[in-house]
Amino acid sequence: MTGLTTTFHWIALALGLGLVLAACAPAVSPASTPTSAPAPTDPASEPTHTAPPEATAAEARGINVDNPDCGDPFEGESVPFLASYWEKTNFCLHSVPLSEIRPGGPPPDGIPAIDDPQFENVAAADDWLGESWPVMLFEWNGDARAYPLAILMWHEIVNDVVGGKPVTVTFCPLCNATIVFDRELADGTVLDFGTSGNLRNSDLVMYDRLTESWWQQLTGEAIVGSYTGTQLAFLPSQIIAWDDFKTQFPDGQVLSRETGFQRSYGQNPYRGYDSIDNSPFLFSGPTDDRLRAMERVVAINLDGSDVAYPFSRLSEVLVANHDIAGTPVVVFWKGGTTSALDAADFSSSRDVGSTAVYVREVNGQLLTFEALGDGLYQDVETGSRWNFFGEAIEGQLEGTELETVVSAEHFWFAWAAFKPDTVIWSPE
Repeated sequence: MTGLTTTFHWIALALGLGLVLAACAPAVSPASTPTSAPAPTDPASEPTHTAPPEATAAEARGINVDNPDCGDPFEGESVPFLASYWEKTNFCLHSVPLSEIRPGGPPPDGIPAIDDPQFENVAAADDWLGESWPVMLFEWNGDARAYPLAILMWHEIVNDVVGGKPVTVTFCPLCNATIVFDRELADGTVLDFGTSGNLRNSDLVMYDRLTESWWQQLTGEAIVGSYTGTQLAFLPSQIIAWDDFKTQFPDGQVLSRETGFQRSYGQNPYRGYDSIDNSPFLFSGPTDDRLRAMERVVAINLDGSDVAYPFSRLSEVLVANHDIAGTPVVVFWKGGTTSALDAADFSSSRDVGSTAVYVREVNGQLLTFEALGDGLYQDVETGSRWNFFGEAIEGQLEGTELETVVSAEHFWFAWAAFKPDTVIWSPE
């Protein structure tokens, strides 16, 4: 099924099976450690997010807040979420209308974050990961790790320490948004994050376990609670095929399926969601019609300027030489990475490709890149050859590495909802 048929089928399953699951789920205290849940019998028919009835403002009252002098933070405002879950959240402080935040179905921690991630070597992971399956690559201080989306889509958050740096690895399936944050704040506080069960613009709303403030995944900003206005630092990561990771990082570590939970890793509970003809789920705002809502883009913010590079255009030219706010960048695209949100089984999903973004200047010399195919590129100025990971592997600049630019792949509707002034790159 494709198009509207797939959409209605998916929503019907969500409203039917999903609501039953959500109604039967026990209330989970945000500060508690979630217990293991039985594996879904048919993950393709049990979407993680469902659409529950809205709660009234009256149901959200009677909570404790850090600043009781603010009165009733919900007076005159109808909120769709249940605030009674949250004992520490200061709802008096928020930077967005509370009515914009809506429940995704599961309660807090109903989609359990991974707080004690276990890792395995490449050989062990190769026994179950398909060559083209998507993994998130994050490397810090020589510590290269792969986080398979086959695992992330069931947990959405991994609290980890990589190369000595405390990080939070995140994936929002509804937005196709994969982002890594530094979870150490400027004052040295290290936060742990969980899933709030809420969404805004269809994007994951995380919460920190220290203050139970709510954080927008796509922007990295606290939008409700004591930390409102605080910004998490983005760290460079990218989505690549498993085959590319194991070739480039044979000694790398891979997130293990030993998560403490039973899930059907490798199965996609969002079957057909990323069809270009679909509409975003649990998204009520207007969509920017400059691109199709479900178009994949790689998005960059540099010095206050936002640019999105559509996969449909990148796949035709394979490389984009561009300048953003005075910074010369190059975007590489290569095929061979499958979608995590297409078929019910990762092994049957279609190839959507992947991207990498770098500064295209080396020792003061501006470089212009052209694609050679098979994930190889060449700069016009020196004739040096480069791989997808920004390394010169042959020629005058052999051994040189390009500086990575922080970027992330999203569905267009989600990025545009938060970044409406985005410039859309075109080869012309």
